[in-house]
Amino acid sequence: MDSLPEIAGKQKEWEETAVSPSLETSPEREIVSDLPKQRLYTPLDVENLDYVKDLGFPGGYPYTRGTHPTMFRSRLWGMAQYSGFGTPEDTNNRFKVLLKAGQAGVSIACDLPTQLGYDSDDPIAGSDVGVMGVACPSLREVETMFDGIPMDRVRILGSTSHPHIVLWSMYMAAAEKQGVSPHQLSGNVVSDCLQEYLGRGAYIFPPRGAMRLSLDFIEYGVKNIPKLSYQIANGYVYRESGATLVQEGAISLAVAFTFIEAALRRGLSIDDFAPRLSLNSAVHMNLFEEVAKFRALRRLWARILKERFGAKKPSSMKLSVGPGTGGSTFTAQQPENNITRATVEALAAILGGATYLHVAGFDEGHAIPSERAATIALRTQLILAYESGITDVVDPLGGSYYIEALTDRVEREISDYLAKIEARGGMIRAIESGWMQNELARSAYQKQKEIEDEKRIVVGVNRFGSNEKVSFELHKADPKVLCEMKRRLEELRETRDNDAVQRSLGELGKAAQGDDSLVPHVLEAVKNYATMGEIRGTLKGVLGEYRMPS
Repeated sequence: MDSLPEIAGKQKEWEETAVSPSLETSPEREIVSDLPKQRLYTPLDVENLDYVKDLGFPGGYPYTRGTHPTMFRSRLWGMAQYSGFGTPEDTNNRFKVLLKAGQAGVSIACDLPTQLGYDSDDPIAGSDVGVMGVACPSLREVETMFDGIPMDRVRILGSTSHPHIVLWSMYMAAAEKQGVSPHQLSGNVVSDCLQEYLGRGAYIFPPRGAMRLSLDFIEYGVKNIPKLSYQIANGYVYRESGATLVQEGAISLAVAFTFIEAALRRGLSIDDFAPRLSLNSAVHMNLFEEVAKFRALRRLWARILKERFGAKKPSSMKLSVGPGTGGSTFTAQQPENNITRATVEALAAILGGATYLHVAGFDEGHAIPSERAATIALRTQLILAYESGITDVVDPLGGSYYIEALTDRVEREISDYLAKIEARGGMIRAIESGWMQNELARSAYQKQKEIEDEKRIVVGVNRFGSNEKVSFELHKADPKVLCEMKRRLEELRETRDNDAVQRSLGELGKAAQGDDSLVPHVLEAVKNYATMGEIRGTLKGVLGEYRMPS
């Protein structure tokens, strides 16, 4: 076996006798990516790698190579296409199509008014009702959405953050009507309320008030919904808002640790809730960078949970990551090309050891996915799972000089950026000061500039364009949904017990002024058919309303 000095000598000889003459006739093109790359990786680039300490074996600390010993040879990642639109009946039909096609859970997309805590008949809701997700202002809609779908047999996922305490109360109440107890429910709730201030902008309450709601539900779930996990940081939103790969990883960990520290201050034990935490992530087009990111995040998580937070259970140190293919990488031009992009990104997520995965529909540059696009996206996962061979071996890229060196670099850079956030006083202060928002804006501008200058090539956008028109049917929002939802809300308010509604809202308002958990009070209001907007208004009167710093 060659020694490292021998390899170094041979590499120098190769560069002088082979590379230099080649560059005279074939200059290298400019490589633009989040992380600079060497031309070639050799054992010299991993000379400090300690196999047992830095890699270990799949299912063992530090989980670089995966969280389960046999990974996808035994069980595949979870497949749940994010979906929802129009009325609850529309969404119920779409869920049934996807479940029949092989999906194991339902990932619920709510419309913008619901995400912001407004009822469908609120004047501010207007034409957004049922457009980018399902209108869900009350328990009655949730009952319809799950009609014919046994809630104890599907995982329930979704992305709504600030009102998630209301939506999950609706899910529990709807399940109860099916004869299903909270102990039988499973799924993943988006606990990361901080994402809204940095990305989507669907915020309602100030950060500290929103944190209280998230922590109330985490604490309640730990005690009452044992099969529920918590998406403690939504890296997808940060990446889609302009973050680099390194920023996405660092912000995700900073947000996660903010929640962990707050939960510990409440008296929760790290080993009681850490096994149920997960990160969401975006997966973009640079395949090897994304693979390295997932491996680096698992290793960082394991080490920090053990060394900083004192976790003892192995399950506390296993990071569950559920990526989604990057919507911002999809193009309106030549949209069928997005099927290829989705495949590359899904491949990266799987090779990186994803726990569950959402693949975007190819037509999302124009509208929410049509039924055809959603089905193709799910089939993409199934083809990779059953036909590609990439699930035959655990961590098939492990041991690659390039992948291992890149994993080390990503880990170092995420650690360095995480230290910058902590030096600013932590994640909440970084948001409140506007520093974090400025960082993401700067990164987004830089990437867009690279695209406009044709340094970063996007096929069909700044190179290889054409004038071809969309030749397939797009999903179109039904303008009748707004009128229908208004009618349903009017009927609801006429037929429910309004005295019971007012009593439960009054109790919720009183509880919000103290330190008691708000979940039982929200659940009672929901069961009385109090609406999303009524509950939001009650909480806003105590927690306040967020305004972005000018």
